[in-house]
Amino acid sequence: MTRLFEGPILMPIRTHRGRAAVYRRLWGWPLRSPKHLILALVLLVALVSAVGLLLPEITPAGSTARTDRESTDYAPEPEERDSAAGGGQDVGDRDELGGAPPTISVPTVTPESAPPTPAGMDVVRSWVSNWSRHSPDTTRQQWLDRLRPHTTPEFMGVMESVEPANVPATELTGELSAESSTESSMRVLVPTDGPTLRVHVVRTEQGWRVAGYDRVD
Repeated sequence: MTRLFEGPILMPIRTHRGRAAVYRRLWGWPLRSPKHLILALVLLVALVSAVGLLLPEITPAGSTARTDRESTDYAPEPEERDSAAGGGQDVGDRDELGGAPPTISVPTVTPESAPPTPAGMDVVRSWVSNWSRHSPDTTRQQWLDRLRPHTTPEFMGVMESVEPANVPATELTGELSAESSTESSMRVLVPTDGPTLRVHVVRTEQGWRVAGYDRVD
């Protein structure tokens, strides 16, 4: 076989100078013309977008889930909510209550009962005596003046509309008895020759005063 060329075959010599020249050509290519620059920018934007789309697939699933959980507000589990609602009760206590949170019953505060006060009973006796004592020659003003020292100012406004002649009694006929009694008020039953009265008497700064009455029968 005949050789067309004589002599040794020369291989290209790769040096750092040659690589530098190639790099200079690549970096200088976008600056050669405006078209090259625009094309280089388009390629760069496309490359960055592609890398951004690939990042979620590269990130491990466990890391993504943990990040999502950390970014949301903490929500207690059902068991934690039950413990908080039960005020620290254990499971056995909640089961006995049927799963419902315990309720706190607030007792109604009522005045404590107390023995009848003699001073208050005397005021009731005097008031009913003056209320039932009336005659044709007694004026309304005289009748009211007898009641005023034993009556609260508020109840006196009511009594001023009463006609003494219409009072259905003339005297007391028995002993007084306390239906209810506290340190500040009493309800006293008073028998008369007419109806039995239930008189409400209260303690004021001026002493015991009648604040109202009604008929028992």
